[in-house]
Amino acid sequence: MGENKQNSGELDAASLKQIKADLLKQKEQIKKDLADLARKDSHEIDNRTTAFPEYGDKPDENAQEISEYSANMVTEKVLEDSLEDIVGALKRLEKGTYGICKYCQKPISAKRLQARLTASSCVACKTELQAE
Repeated sequence: MGENKQNSGELDAASLKQIKADLLKQKEQIKKDLADLARKDSHEIDNRTTAFPEYGDKPDENAQEISEYSANMVTEKVLEDSLEDIVGALKRLEKGTYGICKYCQKPISAKRLQARLTASSCVACKTELQAE
């Protein structure tokens, strides 16, 4: 009997096509979310920056503005990092290196890739890196 590609760590063409579609969908959603957080700013390279909320001049309103702005900055950073991971995964798909660990060059398990489509390392290498 032939070994199931999903169990051996290799992904078949249909799986790769679905992963690409899912990554592209996530990419568009993140871009939309980033646009919702941002405002145009001619001083920024990409003309966008996190909008600073304006509630008023009272101390409690100022505190709320700062709190919301700080939360939005963190959210923006998380979204930007996620977008970078997605772009990297899409590049690996194009090059044919998607699903191969960047450290040990062995296949990343299909289970790990299903849990994290943008994974670029196998569980063993990731665990070792986190331990260091």
